[in-house]
Amino acid sequence: MMERYRNREEAGRKLALKLARYANTPDLLVLALPRGGIKVAYEVSEALNGELDVFLVRKLGTPFESELAMGAIAEGGIVFLNDAVVNYLSISEEIIDETAERERKELARRQKLYRNGRLSPRITGRTVLVIDDGVATGATMKAALKAIRRKEPSVLVAAIPVGAQSSCEELKSEADEVVCLSMPEPFMSVGYWYEDFEQVEDNEVTELLQKAFERKKK
Repeated sequence: MMERYRNREEAGRKLALKLARYANTPDLLVLALPRGGIKVAYEVSEALNGELDVFLVRKLGTPFESELAMGAIAEGGIVFLNDAVVNYLSISEEIIDETAERERKELARRQKLYRNGRLSPRITGRTVLVIDDGVATGATMKAALKAIRRKEPSVLVAAIPVGAQSSCEELKSEADEVVCLSMPEPFMSVGYWYEDFEQVEDNEVTELLQKAFERKKK
């Protein structure tokens, strides 16, 4: 059985070793899926000398169980639905629209808070690493990859420390490369594979982004 990561920072350092071939790639962009992905992505951006930013995605939870994803919404308003969940639970279009609108407002709030007036990074023509702390259903990562692909990066990589094997396999249709350090069976949950999996707060996201921004200015 695989050993658990001590925390997201350790997971990020280990992920960076696996991604070492991208170190010092010209115009390398490391995009975190906040909030959990920011601590992992910060370590990767530091090790590989890449620009760090966030790409905002919100899970669309079902009305019966908010942690069960019926889909996700990404920056730019792109919605990805998990048809299997939607059909199995007979979720109406009205409920989907209401949930998407609520999460769209939260996306706008976070975008304003995290970027603090900065423009979204240019993606077209760049090597882009998209990073989260793990994938369970893969709904949020899949929505992010679909949205980012529309912006025409030259190379699109999904990178995660731990994930469900089936979800990691499904991501291969959305990215040029998928790097998943561990795909344990049984998977349990993302949080199970971290000794410290405390919720990441908004102020931690903004602090790490500012720290990375100042590093790149030097």
